[in-house]
Amino acid sequence: MSELMNGDEYAELPPAQIWARELDAGRYHCSVSTMYRILREKGQSGERRRQATHPAKTVPELVATGPSQVFTWDITKAAGPVRGVCYHAYVVIDIFSRYVVGHTVERAESAVRAEELIRETIARNGIVPETVHADRGTSMTSKKVSQLLIDLGVTRSHSRPKISNDNPYSEAHFKTTKYMSDYPERFDSPAHAREWFDAFIAYYNHEHRHSGIGWHTPASVHFGTAEEVRDQRAVTLAEAYTRHPERFGRRPRPPQIPQQAWINDPAKRREPAPQSS
Repeated sequence: MSELMNGDEYAELPPAQIWARELDAGRYHCSVSTMYRILREKGQSGERRRQATHPAKTVPELVATGPSQVFTWDITKAAGPVRGVCYHAYVVIDIFSRYVVGHTVERAESAVRAEELIRETIARNGIVPETVHADRGTSMTSKKVSQLLIDLGVTRSHSRPKISNDNPYSEAHFKTTKYMSDYPERFDSPAHAREWFDAFIAYYNHEHRHSGIGWHTPASVHFGTAEEVRDQRAVTLAEAYTRHPERFGRRPRPPQIPQQAWINDPAKRREPAPQSS
């Protein structure tokens, strides 16, 4: 009996399945409980199905050395007027400058709208990025979005499942968004959500000084004025030092503007543990 249950045909099936299939073939060997006893005696009472094995997803390693090279995008939910109703904010970010190059708020997540937004964003940006990165949501991996990027000659990149660190720029942006003091607990309507996101992203792009880009605005880095701003900062700091050197431990310098933006820099990366679901 043990040989039968461990044969190629039945090795992954539980005893009840084997019992029923043999009975249908006109063969009765023993009861289901006896089959279980035989398996226990052989130390085979555990899961008989082969455990699903999934090869590790490739770690995305992306670097941008200037604007318009790598875009990353994601969708976050914004609470609607009543429980169970939410709107979906799509945001596309240039990882080098942190500039939000495209956004929209919709009633639902849609591959059609995602494809339209990415098409509109690239056209408005005027430069086709080398790579567009996203997580593995249904819109991100949809045929419509994939075909658009293929047609444009853009490399598609995706996060590994349940690894939020693979999309750090989008994750950080959404955290900044929802920690704003005027972020509504609930939006009254899609129009209300669009109005708020329009105003916030205008502020974020043109007024918010970002720590990751030397305390410049994303717009300044994206459109190439950051070095000029940094030079002026250096003049102001030098004048302050000349007036009151005792206030400084050493001659002050304005923060450097990073020359690279990475997703999973291999020189620094540590493998993150998968998030629990």
